[in-house]
Amino acid sequence: MTKIKREKSKLYMDTVVQIQVFTETSKDEAEAKINRAFEAFQKIERACSRFNPDSELMRACRQIQRPVQVSPFLFEPLKFALEIAKWTDGIFDPTVGKAMEEQGFNRQYLTGKFMESPASVSATYRDIVLNERDRTVYLRKPMVIDLGAVAKGFAIDLAVNELKDLERFCVNAGGDLFAGGAEPGAGVWKIGIRHPTQNDRIIHTVEISNEAICTSGGYERKSPKRKGVHHLILPHTKQSPNDWISCSVIAPFAMLADAFSTAVFLSGVERGKSLIEEAELKGILITSGLQIMKVGGI
Repeated sequence: MTKIKREKSKLYMDTVVQIQVFTETSKDEAEAKINRAFEAFQKIERACSRFNPDSELMRACRQIQRPVQVSPFLFEPLKFALEIAKWTDGIFDPTVGKAMEEQGFNRQYLTGKFMESPASVSATYRDIVLNERDRTVYLRKPMVIDLGAVAKGFAIDLAVNELKDLERFCVNAGGDLFAGGAEPGAGVWKIGIRHPTQNDRIIHTVEISNEAICTSGGYERKSPKRKGVHHLILPHTKQSPNDWISCSVIAPFAMLADAFSTAVFLSGVERGKSLIEEAELKGILITSGLQIMKVGGI
């Protein structure tokens, strides 16, 4: 049977999601798998969006000092975010949502509406209590939880689960991606990392297979309210670090790469490199002076 190429794009989570497959599977079967993969993004956006007051996340944020049962589509990425928060001693903290609102990162990309949520300035990840047995979330203080550093990766992983039986595929959500199998005629996927200051250029190329790569960059989204602040904000200072201009992390699954690219960016040079090595991952880190550092055996 001749291999067919199927490629489809949709808009989810404020980014273009592109799914590409090369397979001998029938056209109808391949199309069904691709559609189920897109549904994963829809489910995660409905569960984890900070910009939709009716999302499962924002409904839970309005319930203070009472356990709220949530779906796995919210519980699992929140649990993972809290693990990374503990590992980084709060440098990575999903309760940074209110600080992001205050810096102007509060506009819903589809409706244009702005979110303004009540929150305690002293809230941290330690004020979130999860009960795995009952799958509940308990908030000790009012807060806005932001899962932007894990939700897209989680959606990619769920989409990959729908496509894993196909010979070759790639799920690309705005440059954060998982490449399964290999490109036709090659042993690996060749992935370009965007130049931080020149949108139409690639600054570095990596080769991956059955791995994810996710990038966090200070050039991506600037605060409309405060000069020098971008969407990567340290929770304790409400400032944006600038030791790195871009951090790309390669990992076995996308949620891990997604979370670590953010954590490394926030952690600065020495601690950032150490995080990658401790987790036995791989990283391509670019300083504000455009110096490329390869970490973790690349």
